Formats: sequence, C-alpha cells, structure tokens
Amino acid sequence: MNDDTILIWGAGAIGGTLGAYLTRAGEDVLLVDIVGPHVDAMNKDGLAIEGPVETFRQSVRAVTPDQVSGRFRRIILAVKAHHTRDAARALKPHLTDDGSVLSAQNGLNELVIAEEIGAERTVGCFVNFGADWLEPGRILFGNRAAVAIGEIDERVTERAKDYHRLLSIFEPQAVLTDNIWGYLWGKLGYGALLFATALTNETMSDNLASEKHFPVFHRLGQEVMAVAKARGVRPLGFNGFDPDAFMPGADEEAARRSVAAMAEFNRHTAKTHSGIWRDLAVRKRKTEVDAQIAIIATLGTEAGIATPTVSRLVDLIHDIEDGRREQSWSTLDLMLES
Repeated sequence: MNDDTILIWGAGAIGGTLGAYLTRAGEDVLLVDIVGPHVDAMNKDGLAIEGPVETFRQSVRAVTPDQVSGRFRRIILAVKAHHTRDAARALKPHLTDDGSVLSAQNGLNELVIAEEIGAERTVGCFVNFGADWLEPGRILFGNRAAVAIGEIDERVTERAKDYHRLLSIFEPQAVLTDNIWGYLWGKLGYGALLFATALTNETMSDNLASEKHFPVFHRLGQEVMAVAKARGVRPLGFNGFDPDAFMPGADEEAARRSVAAMAEFNRHTAKTHSGIWRDLAVRKRKTEVDAQIAIIATLGTEAGIATPTVSRLVDLIHDIEDGRREQSWSTLDLMLES
C-alpha cells in the first residue's frame, strides 16, 4: 500500500458508508471487516448504499483482518465500542511510526485507543448520521447529521485538518473543532436517551414524544451532564440535543423543548430505530451499553456524582440481552422507578 491509502477498520454502518463515499471521490481506501461474507460481497459486487439520502453502488477493496498487510499513516476505526480495544491491538502493527487513528465511533473510545497506541497518535471524531448494516454488501444511509473532528488535546493540527477534509467529502457540513470532548459528551447525553428508546419496540421519535416517560429522558440527560461538568467538559449540542437544558439548575421546560426537538429530528429519517434496538431486536447480539453507557456511571463514581438512572438503564439492557425481559413499554416503565 502507498502512504496515501486510508485503512478503514470496520466496514459496517459507519465505516462502510464513509468508505463508499471516500472511494467514490477518488481516495485510495481499503476496508477491513471481520464478517467474511460481507467482505466477499463487497469485493464481488461492490458496496450498496441505500436510502433517502442517496442510493448508489460503489466498487471497493475489502479484506478480513488476517489479510491486512503493510503499514498505514491514516486509519479510521469504526468498530462497535466494545470491540475497540481488540481492534486497536490488531491494527497497531499496521500503523506507521508517524501515523494516527481516527475514532469514527460512538462513546469515549478515544480513551481506550490512546491507552493502546498512545494519546499522541489518537484523533477524536463525532458522528451522528443514521445508518444500518442490512446484510452483506448493503448499508442503509438513513439521514445526514452532525460530524466533527478534533485532536483530543484540543490543538488544531495539520492531520486533524486532513481528516476534516476527508470527512467533508462525506458530510459537507463537517466541523473541525478544538472541543471534541464537548461533542463526545454531548453525544453521550443524546446516546443515553437513545439507549432508553431501545427498551421498547417503538420508534425513537415515539419514545421521545411520550409524556409519561419524559422524566426518564430528563433524568438520564441530567446525570450525564452532571458527570461531564464534574470532569471539566463543556458539552456541545447538536440535532435537537441541548446540553445546557440538562445541566444542574436548568429549567425543566428547556429539557422538554430539547426532548421534543430530538423527537422531531428523528421523525425525518429512514432509520426509525436506534442501532441499539437493532442489535437487540434484529441481530440478537450484545450492545455497546457497557462501553458507552456503563462508563458514565464509572466516571460518575470517580467524580462523586450519583447516576442511578444510568445504572438502571444498563441493567435493563443487560436483561434484554440475556433474555430476561422483552422490549416493551412495560420495560421502559421500570425506568420511572429508578
């Protein structure tokens, strides 16, 4: 591989969509995925991007991890959060001495990547667009949404600018930021609410619009923002989520407006349910709840912040994963007792 090749490790909803757009724009991209039939389908017939945003089929190059050879200066990591550490260890031998890894994932995975390859080689990224892996060779691109790139030490560097250039090919409104942690903690607040919507089989919007369950979404947002504040982070808002509305002392009506705005935003997407719901209801596999949500409780404990609602959410997701509960309004009702 030449020095300009971009290695995308994880070719599912996020990585596959990015890879198709970058390849179509003329960038030299190699996709890596652990699902053999997906790799075979991409190499044989290309990668199909479907949905209301755009529909096209793009020829791509794809391999499984054991087939990767050479070293790369730019690696975009796009695996599920709970696979981050294993993936970082697997890709490390393929990273050049001056190379870096961009975390195009959900959660605080930059912390894990930095532990494995070094903070100086880790670049932060925030993505909120809607996409789903449908089957080998097919990805649904449901809606556009916020994208941001930034160094985890808050500097603005040439490599961050280069990653911003690349992701702007996919999302023209992508932001180059000196506060990537603000975006990531904003996404944690938003993400906690989306995990709660996966407790039922209803759409994200119908969950968020439920007046009965507003206290659940309100408390989740409050707990996540309290932990962020205790860690000295200035969370940023996007796509309806207003972090200030959930800060200690904020007016409840502000939170109501934010939850309503999130419900409205999610009414205009072909991706009606969260990826968490899809993991539970369709793919019947473990979710990212421990890597994305349980870490909030852990960091809260370290900061002396109680997070009972977050902890209850984690327990209920585990119950569904293990077959002890079903996805239903009655399961979400249990969050009212936390």
